[in-house]
Amino acid sequence: MIEVHDLNKTFKKVVKEKGLAGSFKSLFNPQTVDFEAVKNLTFNVPKGQVFGFIGANGAGKSTTIKMLTGILTPTSGKCTINGFNPQKDRKKYVQEIGVVFGQRTQLWWDLPLQETYSVLKEVYQVPDKEFRTRMGFLNEILDLNDFINDPVRTLSLGQRMRADIAASLLHRPKVLFLDEPTIGLDVSVKDKIRKAITAINQEEKTTILLTTHDLKDIELLCQRIYLIDHGEKIFDGSIEELKKQYGKIHEVVFKLENKNDSSILDYQKKFSNIDTAVAEDTIHVYFDATKVPLPNIIKYTLDRVPIVDVAVKDPDVEDIVRRFIRREIGNDSEKV
Repeated sequence: MIEVHDLNKTFKKVVKEKGLAGSFKSLFNPQTVDFEAVKNLTFNVPKGQVFGFIGANGAGKSTTIKMLTGILTPTSGKCTINGFNPQKDRKKYVQEIGVVFGQRTQLWWDLPLQETYSVLKEVYQVPDKEFRTRMGFLNEILDLNDFINDPVRTLSLGQRMRADIAASLLHRPKVLFLDEPTIGLDVSVKDKIRKAITAINQEEKTTILLTTHDLKDIELLCQRIYLIDHGEKIFDGSIEELKKQYGKIHEVVFKLENKNDSSILDYQKKFSNIDTAVAEDTIHVYFDATKVPLPNIIKYTLDRVPIVDVAVKDPDVEDIVRRFIRREIGNDSEKV
């Protein structure tokens, strides 16, 4: 459904020298440098897949989405969505996609929400019967009825986001681009949106490309993760593959009978590739399970101090992605 080959986007950045003289110089004789926002991205997304497109701020996610939706033109490379070129086939192409940018709305600010949908019905030329059926479905999965007649400007952030998602789905798009759809929302609204995304994907086989900083979205929604950094791919695979490849760092938590006993334990001296954190009567030990066996850590601890409780935690997606973003994976795979 989505095919991307060697996609690149380079921007010209003006380099300004210091002071007033530098300002005049950049005004009349600007010096520019090339900035590569996206570098040789290649990936294919099959029909019906929920594709998690993630990375730190400035990694190139939004630039890539703007190229895929036809807002920006690539410097080089090629992308096709459902057989359309987003830039060359723009009029036909936009009828095939839905787009939600978490910090921007496509709704008319002063119109009641129901009238906004009526306008979009005409824009997308949705037949009356199909429109009524579609609105019934969207009302059900996104719970719009309580505010369907309210002006858009009176809606809360959570209501507006649900309304925006409904607007993007009104014409039954084959591909849905969601850029930070749960940003700034409370837990209950996030849960509704996640359930709606899952329902749309499962019932209509809609292909979904999702960018998010909420790592719970990734774990609950995405069948595949594509992680980029500085415009380049650093991981492409399932959550299970991510855990298998990079989930080596485990955590064991010891609750001490006497909090002063923490000074007796010196894990760094006894083992290599171990890090610890002490909080009152609790010690958190982080270790690479491929290099330090868990039984050795437990035995070392029990031989020296009395323990009230012990818990072992496997690495989760949130921890792995955070380490990616902090550049602890890839640049320095040995770091904890």
